[in-house]
Amino acid sequence: MTPGVASRTERGTGLTPPPPASAQVRRGRVAALVVGATAAVLVVAAVHLTQGTSSVDAADLLGLLAGRGSDRAADVLIASRVPRLAAGVLVGVALGVAGAVLQSLVRNPLAAPDTLGVNAGAYLAVVAARAFGWSLPLLPAGLLAFVGGLAAAGIVLLLSAGGMTGPTRLVLAGSAVQLALHAVTVLLLLLFAEATAGLFAWGAGSLVQTDLVAVSQMAPIVLLAVAAALLLAPRLDLLALGDDSAAALGVHVGRTRLLSVVVAVALSAATVTVVGPIGFVGLVAPVVVRLAGRVVADVHRHHVLLPLSAVVGVLVVLGADVLLRLVLGGQAGVDIPTGVVTTVMGAIVLVAVARRHRDAGLARRPQSARSRRLPRRRQVLTVLVVLSAVVAGAGLLGMLAGDTWVLTGDLVNWVSGRSGRAITFVLDARLPRVVAALLAGAALGLAGTVVQAVCRNPLAEPGVLGITGGAGVAAVVVLTLVPAAGVWGLSTAAGVGALVAFAAATGLARRDGLSTDRLVLIGFGVWYGAQALITFIIVLTDPWNVGLALTWLSGSTYGRTLPQVLPVLVALLACVPLAVLLRRDLDLLAMDDDTPRVLGVRLERARLVVLAGAALLTSTAVSAIGVVSFVGLVAPHMARALVGGQHVRVLPAAALLGATLVSLADSLGRTVIAPAQIPAGLVVAMIGAPYFVWLLWRSRTPGAGA
Repeated sequence: MTPGVASRTERGTGLTPPPPASAQVRRGRVAALVVGATAAVLVVAAVHLTQGTSSVDAADLLGLLAGRGSDRAADVLIASRVPRLAAGVLVGVALGVAGAVLQSLVRNPLAAPDTLGVNAGAYLAVVAARAFGWSLPLLPAGLLAFVGGLAAAGIVLLLSAGGMTGPTRLVLAGSAVQLALHAVTVLLLLLFAEATAGLFAWGAGSLVQTDLVAVSQMAPIVLLAVAAALLLAPRLDLLALGDDSAAALGVHVGRTRLLSVVVAVALSAATVTVVGPIGFVGLVAPVVVRLAGRVVADVHRHHVLLPLSAVVGVLVVLGADVLLRLVLGGQAGVDIPTGVVTTVMGAIVLVAVARRHRDAGLARRPQSARSRRLPRRRQVLTVLVVLSAVVAGAGLLGMLAGDTWVLTGDLVNWVSGRSGRAITFVLDARLPRVVAALLAGAALGLAGTVVQAVCRNPLAEPGVLGITGGAGVAAVVVLTLVPAAGVWGLSTAAGVGALVAFAAATGLARRDGLSTDRLVLIGFGVWYGAQALITFIIVLTDPWNVGLALTWLSGSTYGRTLPQVLPVLVALLACVPLAVLLRRDLDLLAMDDDTPRVLGVRLERARLVVLAGAALLTSTAVSAIGVVSFVGLVAPHMARALVGGQHVRVLPAAALLGATLVSLADSLGRTVIAPAQIPAGLVVAMIGAPYFVWLLWRSRTPGAGA
């Protein structure tokens, strides 16, 4: 690679170009780096073989090498530890190379099988096959996973303009597609619990193997894909110059991109088929290798980058597995997916890369400017009255609909205390659910409005700032470890978790000011880490209660009581007047950084106050109905389309729309497959994700509306 190519690649990862060195020195440094990484892998692999649930230790394994080991030690080694080690090596090689190819392909340091939705698509394909009773052999299952991963990657790359419009858009597009696919996957896990038993923990990436059959069948595919990636290495070197320059040098850009995506997806699908979707290895390994570019410039040449990424990928996977069992014991390696640890590691790397990022201007026009015309006051009042009626209708439908439909006359009799025992029982249980959906939806709609104003990003919502994830972690900790804490204990814990996650995201984003794009990226890192921690807590404390865990993580009003929704009401009563009081500041914050300062607004303080309010609203909503995504995205967008961009109009409209959306989703989920139920969060995700995709599609070119 020419110095210009290396410099450009380093700038893309936020690294300073290294000083020039002679060819001999560079080769020596590369060799030293390869030898050091390989030696580290061998050491970690040796430690890995000594860990497990049995009492076979290093001395027993050394005895086997000396020809005097016991048959029991040999059986343990062959039946459990060697297959697990082989799976870790296979996964590390495949994901390391896949991540390096994807990052080079889109010239984006945050590209990976996870952020491009590849793992989510492959996982959904495997779960769907199991749910519908298709008992496929390993290779056909791998082909199905490949198709699912390829489709997901194609959608994300299309929405993010090939991934080269900046990390923020890529992560937003990938997360939207991932959430949509995850919603469908969780729905299948809930509806077909018996057929998909064991796939929840496997879905986080588990290295548990009982033999070498799966590894041996997928190893040739991985080797062929790695060989294909190495053959593409010279083209990827030239592609780093830019599409036009690469084409001028004889590279067929379109064909190279297609082949690279196919290779990366094939590698990812192979790992999902064997061990499930292990998170963020494809992000961490290439980033770690590129960090070595400070002293070894040649690591950016793909004939060096790809093998080194494979080696570092193995080191990451085996290191995470060793760390897991070292800290929590051998049984933890069986109970807790290794992918939980790699996802936490990946979230840390994502945050570190994001801190180097500068705003790319994803959506820098004032949000009020996006409205073609400002509706008149009478029109706005009419819209708000109609929305209020719709909310009332949604609440009425929620009371009438469910596994048992009741009539309006029954409802009137219940209100007046003259209903029968059966109707009373049904409506007494249904009222808290309807109230929870309405209040939580309103809270999420308001929170999303202020988050989009502060971030000046029409594709932001409380979840992308880590607020939802932090509240979810704290709530799950209380639910699993302190089940007798009560509603206020749960709400307090969720509030603290949300504020801690919010403080972490904003604190890490403060580098030469509070960058909004950086805040979004770091928030996603916090969110990914929180999801991994939630899975870890559930699997560690109550691995057999997967249904409850999935229902909570999917957002459900099931079993709610009126005292449990009281914190949401308190949060709304506290934050609504504050939002109305700060409506002018929100208008100014949505414009730019300079205008609020000129007009006397203390920018940093205003941001922190309104985001703290959003954290409070989100945390109480999470404590009431669990984790629900996309409401804070969809409701503000619909509100601005109806009443314009002024926040005095948007805030009530967004609250009413959020309440309507969650209430209708809850009613639909309780009715469509009764007596079984679909969590409201899954219904919202299946509605909100396509809407989010449409917004990304509209804004895929500069100047497009968002």
